[in-house]
Order: sequence, then structure tokens, then C-alpha cells
Amino acid sequence: MTLAIFDLDNTLLAGDSDHAWGQFLVEEGVVDAEEYRKANDRFYEEYLNGELDILHYLGFALQPLAKHDMGDLLAWREHFMEKKVRPMMQNKAFRLLDKHRAQGHTLMIITATNRFVTEPIAAILDIEHLIATEPELVNGRYTGEVAGVPSFQDGKVTRLDDWLASNNETLEGAWFYSDSHNDAPLLRKVDNPVAVDPDPTLEKLARESGWKIMSLRD
Repeated sequence: MTLAIFDLDNTLLAGDSDHAWGQFLVEEGVVDAEEYRKANDRFYEEYLNGELDILHYLGFALQPLAKHDMGDLLAWREHFMEKKVRPMMQNKAFRLLDKHRAQGHTLMIITATNRFVTEPIAAILDIEHLIATEPELVNGRYTGEVAGVPSFQDGKVTRLDDWLASNNETLEGAWFYSDSHNDAPLLRKVDNPVAVDPDPTLEKLARESGWKIMSLRD
């Protein structure tokens, strides 16, 4: 098995689904608009700058899941997919995925964004394997806590190593596509690292390391 692994936000998508979910909750009046918008934007800046405390952020981001019934959450998510996510989808991303499928590669998304937000996105992209941050679910209701290791920075390597061990697979010949310097630990581990529409820090690292640089923006 040859893995073709993809970051999601600002890589396969022309935008950040996690930040967009926060914006959507503000627009729908689910959360306090001013307070939530400021915090959401602040955490996103910290992420872009490589300064994000992932557990602090998740303590904020998972609270709306814990405060509402699953039926309401699923209805909001369906609207979110049409309003926010569909416009982020890129024709070139679909073509890249098809290219790897044609080569017989096994496709995977690995993302720091939580599974509640990303699972339907992976389904639309027809990618079976998803490693995402797992919000804790007890008796059909989210608790606001994280289950296990968040798949962020070195956590992506940890989670992927666990998956490889469970599936008796290796990273031999693997590809990994990402836009973010936060993914440098995993980019360094694969045989075929690719910087996709990279942030300035990743672009510099990619050029110094001789990694491929490409764009999926339509």
C-alpha cells in the first residue's frame, strides 16, 4: 500500500473549515457573536503564526458541540456544508485525488480540525481514511473534551504511527501534501513531501529542503 496523505484546510480546501465553522456559528446566532468572533480570529492568527496551544484552542472550539443536542448540531452542519464548505472545494484538488487513485494509492486526510466538522468533507471528497482530532462522545452527546491525542503538529505523526501499526502498514513511498509549517514534522517523515500553496515559513523550508511546491487554487 502506498499512502497519499492530505492536509485538509488550505490544502484540499481553499479555506479553513475549522475557522469557517466558528464564523458560521456566529452568523447563525448559535454563539455570542462579538466574544466568539474575537476568540476565533485570535486562535486562527496563533495557528498561522505557529503559536497555537492546541488544548487551549480545543477547550474553546468544542464547547458549542457540548452545549447542544446532536439533532441541532447535525442540522447546522448540513447547512454549514452548503454555505461554507462547498465554495471552498477546488477542481484541481479533485483532479489530484483522482491522479493518486489511478495509481492505486490509498488516500487519507489527516487534519487538526475535529471529526464532527471534517467527516462529511472527507465523504464528499470520497476519502475513506480520516485522522482528525476526536471530540469525546458519551451516550450520544459531546462532552467538550478531546479523546486521545489531537492530530496537530507532532500529534499528526503520533496518530499516523498508531494507524500504521494498527493496519500493519508503513510510510514507504508515501506522499503528504500540506500548506502549513505546522505540518513540518510529518512532511519530514514521508518520501514525497509536497508544499501546497504554502505559507511563507513552509515555502522557505520547502525550498531549502528541495521539496515540491504546487498550487491547487483554481
